[in-house]
Amino acid sequence: MAIQVKWQGGKAFEATSSTGHKVMMDASKEVGGEDRGSRPMELLLMGLGGCSGIDVIMMLEKGKQDVKDCQMEITSERADAVPAVYTKINLHFKVTGTDLNEKKVARAVELSAEKYCSVSKMLEKTAEMTHSYEIIEA
Repeated sequence: MAIQVKWQGGKAFEATSSTGHKVMMDASKEVGGEDRGSRPMELLLMGLGGCSGIDVIMMLEKGKQDVKDCQMEITSERADAVPAVYTKINLHFKVTGTDLNEKKVARAVELSAEKYCSVSKMLEKTAEMTHSYEIIEA
């Protein structure tokens, strides 16, 4: 995998993935940016949500669960010192569906966290990772 990152002036950078998808990053106005894109640390959490979400959906589909929606709320805390790494991260899944099996949802979240999500496994080296879920009947 190779990523190309190109300066866009100011504090903004555009990243292009090896598959051709683009993401704009920028700093806040308080530090000289123009707020034209997500912060790099935000993108880490977005990647975590995408990685874990894909895992959970794939497992629930294999388990023949009738999932209508899956959303994650990711909260975090960062160190006060530089570098301001993440020290705590919680992924809270909201899985909506019809007659979802709670054991299958719990197991999918657990397996993503403990085995399959590469982003989660990397971030757990510096952050206390927790996962929670709720099931919403469609």
